[in-house]
Formats: sequence, C-alpha cells, structure tokens
Amino acid sequence: MPSHPLPPDHAADLPNSTSAWNIANALTALRVAAVPLLGYLLLHDSQSARNWATLVFLLASLTDFLDGFVARKYGLITTLGKIADPIADKFLTGVALIGLSYLGALPWWVTIVIITREIGVTLVRFWVIEHGVISASRGGKTKTLAQIIAISMYLVEWPTSVPESFLTLWDVSKISVMALAVILTLGTAIAYVRKATQLRKEIEVVRR
Repeated sequence: MPSHPLPPDHAADLPNSTSAWNIANALTALRVAAVPLLGYLLLHDSQSARNWATLVFLLASLTDFLDGFVARKYGLITTLGKIADPIADKFLTGVALIGLSYLGALPWWVTIVIITREIGVTLVRFWVIEHGVISASRGGKTKTLAQIIAISMYLVEWPTSVPESFLTLWDVSKISVMALAVILTLGTAIAYVRKATQLRKEIEVVRR
C-alpha cells in the first residue's frame, strides 16, 4: 500500500541521510553540557559567581547560533538536530530563569510563563513529529535572541563602584528587554500551535 506524501510545504522536514554524528549536533550537546555548570554557579550567590554564570550562559548561547550556521553551510541538518537544538535552548534558559528567580533577581511569574510556554511548545512538537519536524521560525529565533539578551542582563552583577545613574538605566533596560522577550515568547507560541494544527489538518486531508 503506497504511503501518503507530505504536503509540499513540509517536504523539507523529512529525515535525510546525513549522519547525526556531526559538528553541528556536537555544539548542541556542548550547550546541554553547560547547563549543570550554569546551575552550579547560580547556587553560589556572589558577584564573581554571577558574572561567571553570565559568561557561561553567553558562550553556551553562542553555540545556538553556531550549530545552525554550521548545519546549513555544510548540509548537516538532521531530524535529531531539529529536535535537540530547541530542547537544548529550553534547558539552558530554563535553568538560568529558575536560578534568577531563586536568587530573587527575577519575579517567579516571568519564569513560570516562559518555562510553561517552552514545555507546551515541546509537547506540540512531539504531537506532530510523526508528520514532520517544524523548524524554528524567524519569530522563534528573535524570541530566543531576546531571551538571551534579557537573561544575560539579569545575570550580570555590577560592582558597587558603578555609578547609581548607570545602574538605574541598566535596570530599566533589562526590564524592558525582558518584557519584550515575554511578549515574543507568548506570540510565537500561538503561531507555533497554529502551524502545528495546520500541519495535522493537511495530513488528514492527504490521507483521505
């Protein structure tokens, strides 16, 4: 019995023959490996630990852009990479957000909203995985960048010698960027659910 083809818009989501053992996926694995170190540093509530945590978070976040670039440039895009990459992001940002809320630097409701969204999108991703992998959209990438900037701004701990006027400006800026990140987080979640629902409907139409 012939199999049902995927709609043309999602044909690119089919698994390819590229080996999952490649440099792009290795960078994703490196990002996951940085998560325990980030959590360890956040447990030590000191200026030096916070600033080291900021560095670890930024370097780990950099691999998010590198693995995508390497995968596209050298044709290393795999189904594993499409699934593991966003999950690695969620682990990294999740631990950072929980750590910040635990330290009292970020309201818990912000952490809960973002993490709930990320878990929900991951569940939706697996809901449609048998029909195709939905790659990260431009809006999703913008959301990730906003989260990275906002979290980094909350992580850094400035020395007491910094002028009060600068600290005030920094606080206003980081709150504004985090507010933007929350808005993008919710907006892209709605867009993702719509896309997943559309994919399911298209598959049902093809099967009929």
